[in-house]
Amino acid sequence: MQLNVINKTINLPDGRTISIETGKLAKQADGSVVVRMGDTMLLATVVSAQEAKEDVDFLPLSVDYQEKFASSGKIPGGFLKREGRLSDYEILISRLVDRAIRPMFPSDYHADTQVNLSLISGDETALPDALAALAASSALAVSDIPFHGPISEVRVVRIEGEFIVNPTMEQKEQADMDLIVAATIDNILMVEGEMKQASEDEMLDAIKVAHEAIKEQCKVQLELQEEAGKTEKREYSHENDDEELKERMQGELYDKVYKIAQEQIKNKKERSDAFSQVKEEFLESFDEEDEVDEALIGKYFKNIQKEACRNLVLNEQKRLDGRELNEVRPIWSEVNYLPSTHGSAVFTRGETQSLSTVTLGTKLDEQLIDGAMYSGSNKFMLHYNFPGFSTGEVKPNRGPARREVGHGNLAWRALKEVLPEENPYTIRIVSDILESNGSSSMATVCAGSLALMDAGIQISAPVSGIAMGMISDSETGKFGILSDILGDEDHLGDMDFKVTGTEKGITATQMDIKVDGLSYDVLKQALEQAKEGRLHILHEMKKTIEQPEPDLKPNAPRSEIVKIEKDMIGAVIGPGGKIVQEIQKETGTTVVIEEDDHNGIVSVFAVNKESMQDALKRIKAIVAVPEVGEVYDGTVKSIMPFGAFIEFMPGKDGLLHISEIKWERLEKMEGVLEVGEQVQVKLVDIDKKTGKFRLSRKVLLPKPQKKEEKAS
Repeated sequence: MQLNVINKTINLPDGRTISIETGKLAKQADGSVVVRMGDTMLLATVVSAQEAKEDVDFLPLSVDYQEKFASSGKIPGGFLKREGRLSDYEILISRLVDRAIRPMFPSDYHADTQVNLSLISGDETALPDALAALAASSALAVSDIPFHGPISEVRVVRIEGEFIVNPTMEQKEQADMDLIVAATIDNILMVEGEMKQASEDEMLDAIKVAHEAIKEQCKVQLELQEEAGKTEKREYSHENDDEELKERMQGELYDKVYKIAQEQIKNKKERSDAFSQVKEEFLESFDEEDEVDEALIGKYFKNIQKEACRNLVLNEQKRLDGRELNEVRPIWSEVNYLPSTHGSAVFTRGETQSLSTVTLGTKLDEQLIDGAMYSGSNKFMLHYNFPGFSTGEVKPNRGPARREVGHGNLAWRALKEVLPEENPYTIRIVSDILESNGSSSMATVCAGSLALMDAGIQISAPVSGIAMGMISDSETGKFGILSDILGDEDHLGDMDFKVTGTEKGITATQMDIKVDGLSYDVLKQALEQAKEGRLHILHEMKKTIEQPEPDLKPNAPRSEIVKIEKDMIGAVIGPGGKIVQEIQKETGTTVVIEEDDHNGIVSVFAVNKESMQDALKRIKAIVAVPEVGEVYDGTVKSIMPFGAFIEFMPGKDGLLHISEIKWERLEKMEGVLEVGEQVQVKLVDIDKKTGKFRLSRKVLLPKPQKKEEKAS
């Protein structure tokens, strides 16, 4: 069989290459490619229906990224031993690709479209998440699906001031900045990542480095598209339009909608009801015999509302709820709200509210991760919940959706940068959103930071977050940057981005840009306005709690770490774990034993000080080094004809010879000592060859006087 295989190569600055191959695998898909870097290989396929479903006014796009365990020579864990639902990590990569490609489809294209991305070969020196969007865009490029691409994504990290594009796993772990950037040849589309309190200018520098690499990848995709003969895309007609109805609605309703926007109604429900009333009155204007296309009316009304609200900002520099463009809504917060948790906080900003809790656990509570590319554990978790009642809706609770996973991950990235390096606890934050009207993920960051401080976790600095928006007009050059956006403003804007950080700098960011030609100067201005808002929120948070509590809550587990010699680990564990299990049972503590390159690490967790001290005393006694000349309280373990064996330290027995029991000569051991009897002894010698201990009791007793001394 003759294959028409096309292969293109992208050269990276450091000498590595990325290849894009099409025409060999999955040829019945509308488009398919294999992207390879090192030994990492991704198969990307895309399929789109020829026709759109009736009354669909959006793009039904699904993006699924999945890592096959066979790609790295592993068998999945669990009972089924096969790949199941996507992991949180796979969902996050799917979202990165979705957010990059979704804006690039024509606005009137509404056919069901599916992008599947599979890791079929894995290599830690070439991380696949930074290649996924390149693979998706390349598959679209070699298809006939309408797409205003190409686009690509790269990861850029900074190590000791130097930027590296698409680093290895080892380089990524050394970096103080880690961003994934998506862009076309001309414009930035999306930014997401984390930093160790970087400045706004440093973040912009990283974005510029990433964009230069993306430009080259997009050029190669254009060459691939031309060689594959896919420069012409399929024809489609997915929208029914009624120009007469559209013009009528514009003429009759725009001024009414604009007037409501001008009223600057603060309450979300009242504002929504006012807009809805305009639409309902228009529907009532039709006679019963008139044919009314409510779906079309709904679409046109949505467009009118969006136009009016945008023009309010552009023409009058006013916002829907009456705030100044850079004004943050009123904030109140409270800590220690829940008495039985290890830490809790309520954070409310306008009509958005998060109730967050902190729970402290032991090493045994760590999350185990079993993935194709990474296996290990995680001792810091953040879970975000978004129930229907938070927006006044009826919605079944069916576990976290992709949005919840993404929002939780952003808050997790924001807060993990300030956790103490020496942290013995497994920490879980749960953010329950109780009200939502604009950026509940940033409310989660603020509430999570407050809850950590309330729990007594010694974070390096409090973290706040703010959601920003932008509305612009390319023809007039007008634009408005909006601080602390409402839910309505999120939908009608050209850019929304979230920035979290401390007073020193940014810890995490997530940015989506929906407009062409956004200059770096405007982006810089937006970041500076975000900084002002973020610092204002931090100031408000500090009114509630300024620094972490000095101690944990009474019901939280205490922890202390004891470093021991490696060769003493076995002594603490005991035969079959007998010693450590006995310590835990008798003291009511949890003891976790690990080792690093130099020492054994014993972590003790207890809910009260007495239990902690008891366990520590026992452990220290086990690992203590016997010293010649020291006096010990021992226990008789066994009796022999020539003496007794005394346990003078936990796990350490020494011989108390019959001649060392008393000053008087003993002929036999019967009746002298009993097993279990407590006896005080002195360590008088340690045999250098055998390591055996020689004890004496008589040296602690008064020495009898001789007969001559008594007579005188």
